[in-house]
Amino acid sequence: MSAEETGKTENSLNQRLATSGFRFTPQRQHVYDVLMQKRDHPTVEEVFIRAKAGMADISMATVYNCLDALVKCGLIRHVNLDRGATRYCPNMKEHCHFYCDECHEIFDVDFPTGPADGGYRLPEGFKLKHLEVSLRGLCRDCATKAVSAAVATN
Repeated sequence: MSAEETGKTENSLNQRLATSGFRFTPQRQHVYDVLMQKRDHPTVEEVFIRAKAGMADISMATVYNCLDALVKCGLIRHVNLDRGATRYCPNMKEHCHFYCDECHEIFDVDFPTGPADGGYRLPEGFKLKHLEVSLRGLCRDCATKAVSAAVATN
């Protein structure tokens, strides 16, 4: 990331934190940068390990607090699938998540173009604020391996 891009990201983060009642800290910036660098829906432990590599004195408690602040500011979101560990997603446009049952990776999937309510008929007076959908199956690589294994056994 260039110095100009870093400055823009820092200013944007600072503004978003301020409007949500939080102050800018180097730790919050670092945790946010960690999430933006590799958009793979990491767990808090994975965020901590990555953050520690670039900021040796950061603690697990600080990472938890940074993630909480970033969620409350609307800069990242929780991803909860079944009873697994909470993961974090920096993609704030409306989308759903595809969970691969084989490799356990999570992928962002755009919603099909359609009505803002997702095509659901909500009871009268209800107002949809957020649609959360998860899909499960095999990612492209795992599906290819499964087909290859099936062909090899026949």
